[in-house]
Amino acid sequence: MPNSQDQKQADLDSRLRIVIFEPWHAKAFRDLNLDWIEEFFVVEELDRRHLDFPQESFVDTGGAILMAELDGRVVGCCALLKHSDSVYEVSKMAVMRECRGTGIGKRLLDVVIDHARSIGAQRLEIISSTRLPPAIELYKQAGFVEVPLESDAYARGNIALELRFNEVD
Repeated sequence: MPNSQDQKQADLDSRLRIVIFEPWHAKAFRDLNLDWIEEFFVVEELDRRHLDFPQESFVDTGGAILMAELDGRVVGCCALLKHSDSVYEVSKMAVMRECRGTGIGKRLLDVVIDHARSIGAQRLEIISSTRLPPAIELYKQAGFVEVPLESDAYARGNIALELRFNEVD
């Protein structure tokens, strides 16, 4: 007989859909990300560019944005920023405050990783902050490993992680 945690997960799975970004998602994408950024950090110029123009920043450049919908309501998002044909950055991952800790972030990240593989990624990169321990733990549980931080794209970024599917030259 399944335990209550298994039942909760099955219920969530039956109600959660991960979908490809459409233009009408832009406001939710922006709002979800501004919420967590403003909760912990300061919104930076690069954030504004990506959040004000998500289609142009992620999709039109060869990346993607995936949206999590629970019972038809947008509750999460995650983008893939294309750096090259084989390297993408997991970016702008957010889950609505009241939905954090429910497994939505894990499910969203799993789908993002599968999507990255399907579009030819061989390596995924993440720039994050150690001020976000639940996020770092989620990434590590998904197989990401810490690597030297070589980017100064964000002032808040003090940790880099990567996930390799195949060796990249």
